[in-house]
Amino acid sequence: MSLGNKGIDITKNIKIIEWLKSELLSSVASLFELLVKGIKGQQEAIADILANIILVAYVLGRRLGINYSNLDMRIEDKVKLGVLEDHKVESWFGDLSALKKHMNRNSK
Repeated sequence: MSLGNKGIDITKNIKIIEWLKSELLSSVASLFELLVKGIKGQQEAIADILANIILVAYVLGRRLGINYSNLDMRIEDKVKLGVLEDHKVESWFGDLSALKKHMNRNSK
């Protein structure tokens, strides 16, 4: 019994998952490296790295069988829960409420 194209698709999927994992680690390492150097004047580079981390996370999720809408819903749920439970980042800075407002504005 030959897997044919199905075997090739599985192999390609495994390869891309491994590449995405590597890309995620590399981006996190780059972020940490920039943070060690200091963030002054680095906002554009940091924003670029963070955007890449988010992008890779979404694509990795898709390759693992999780659709984008499901990820969006999970993120929204975590933000709401963080606000309700008064997570430290919320109680100290109000970041989760700000993110919730941002997400609500962009979903309309």
